[in-house]
Parts: sequence; structure tokens; C-alpha cells
Amino acid sequence: MLWNWNTIDSCFISNSWHIRSNGMFAGSCIGAILLVLTLECLRRMGKEYDRFLLAQHSRSLASTTTSTSSSNSSTDPGKLADLNHTNQSVVARTSAPPFRPSILQQALRALLHMLQFAVAYFIMLLAMYYNGYIIICIFIGAFLGYFIFSWERLSVKSGASDRNEEEVTVCCG
Repeated sequence: MLWNWNTIDSCFISNSWHIRSNGMFAGSCIGAILLVLTLECLRRMGKEYDRFLLAQHSRSLASTTTSTSSSNSSTDPGKLADLNHTNQSVVARTSAPPFRPSILQQALRALLHMLQFAVAYFIMLLAMYYNGYIIICIFIGAFLGYFIFSWERLSVKSGASDRNEEEVTVCCG
């Protein structure tokens, strides 16, 4: 396989993906962009699902701590409100116990990872045809996908690189 700029008579992945017209090639380029957008969307979905699970776990810890403290305190509403506020800040400052997802939660996490992996390998196979137009479309898809799906608040941590710590791999998966 050599670097090429072929449009008509190109063939990708299988014999049935044989480009016979400029319209088919344009559709293939748009498809490559959409495929990379899908990969970035799946990455974001995986991160958001993990955040959802951790938030759910934190809420359950906070409610457990609040219910325990309210059963031990007096019935004075002022003292109870102060105690709840104190307990929530103590829970936030102390390290929470590690969270282990249930089997169904882990199955959904694994499904999202598998889909990311499959889409990333499909993109890699497209890139291995060394067609300049398709590779440019992959780059455009990566730009648009990251622009759309990674536009989120960044945490300010001293000395920590938040962006690379959350990625499965920085390269493909």
C-alpha cells in the first residue's frame, strides 16, 4: 500500500466498498468524519457514565452519613442543620471508600469500551489505505469530535494533567 490521492476506483475495507463515482467518494469522506465523531461521542459517554456512577455513590455515602448522625443527635432543628452541614463537609474532606460498580454497571462500562475499541480499529483500518483524502477526513473528524464532545469544565489541580489521566489510551482506544 502506497500513499495515494485516488478517488474513483478506490476500494476500502471490502470488495463491496468500491468507489465508482465522485458522489460515493464524497459519501465515504463524510462517513469517515462521522465515524470519528462517533468515537469521540462514545469516549464522552464513557466518561459521563463513570461520573454518574461516582456521583451516585457519593450521594449514597452522604445520605448514609446524614441519617446516622440524625439518629444520634437531639431533636433541635438548629443543631440538626449544623450537624448535617458539618457531616457533609467532613465526608467531602475525608477520602471516600473505593467504589466498585455492580455487575450490570460494569457490563455497561465494558460495552462502551468495546464499542470505542471497535470504532477506533475501524478508523485505523481506513487510515491504513493511505488515501490522503480519507486521512484528512479522519483528522477533520477528530478536530470536530473533540471540539463538540470534549467541551467541558476543566478541573484546576496543581501539577495534575486531567486530560490524559481520564483517557484509556492517548492513541487509539
